[in-house]
Amino acid sequence: MTIQLSHIHKTIGRQFILQDISLSVGQGEVIGLLGPNGAGKSTLMKILVGLWPATSGEVEVCGINLNQCAHDVAPYIGYLPENNPLYEDMYIREYLEFMASVSMTQKSGEGKPQKLTNPKARVEEVIAMVGLQPEISKTIGQLSKGYRQRVGLAQALLQDPQLLILDEPTTGLDPNQLEDIRALIRDLGKNRTVILSTHILQEVKQMCSRVLILSHGQLKADMPIQEIENLETLFREKTYEGEH
Repeated sequence: MTIQLSHIHKTIGRQFILQDISLSVGQGEVIGLLGPNGAGKSTLMKILVGLWPATSGEVEVCGINLNQCAHDVAPYIGYLPENNPLYEDMYIREYLEFMASVSMTQKSGEGKPQKLTNPKARVEEVIAMVGLQPEISKTIGQLSKGYRQRVGLAQALLQDPQLLILDEPTTGLDPNQLEDIRALIRDLGKNRTVILSTHILQEVKQMCSRVLILSHGQLKADMPIQEIENLETLFREKTYEGEH
C-alpha cells in the first residue's frame, strides 16, 4: 500500500480538525479528495507529506511510519500546495536546478534515498514532461497561471515520486489551461499514486478512479468512481449530513 491510515485524529487546541480517519490507498490509484471549505482536506494532505503530525493514530506512507520518522518520506512524495510558492525572479530552468540541488534524491538498489549524480538531466526530463519548453526563456514572474502550475508540477516531479499530492491544482485557470493541466495530471497518474484535492466535481469524474469525501473532519464516503451513480447528489448528501 502507498498509504495506510489507522484512526487518525488531529486537534488544534480544543478543536477537532480530523476525526478517526482510516483508509488504504494502493499503488497507481488516482484519488479525488472532496469536501467543503474547512472539511480537513488540506490538513490531511499536510499529514501525508509529513509537514504536520497526527495527534493520534498511525500514518504509513510509501512504507514509512510517519509517527517515527516523518522526514524520511520526503524523497517519495511530490507535493503541489494550493498557493504554489515559486521564486518569481528566477528563470524556469534556474529555479528547477536550484530545487534539484537542495532536495533531489534517487532510490538505491536497496530502496534507500541518495543524492542524484546528474540533477540537470532530471530537470530537463521534467521540463519536457510537463511541457515547459515554449516558455523556457522566461522568468517565473512572466508566466501565465497555467504555466506557473506546470512549474509547480515539475518541481513536485523532480524526485520521480511514488505519491503525488495536488491541492487545488486547477484553481484560477482559463478553460484552455484547465484542459491542459487535467490532461497532464491524467498522464502522470498512469504510473504513480495521485491524490487530487479539488472543488470541481467534473474534474474528479474525468480523472479519478476513487472518491473520498470529507466533511467536518470525518470521512463520509470512500467509493470507486464507477460505483457512483451521481457524484453531485452524493456530495450534497454527505456534506449536508456532516453539518447536522
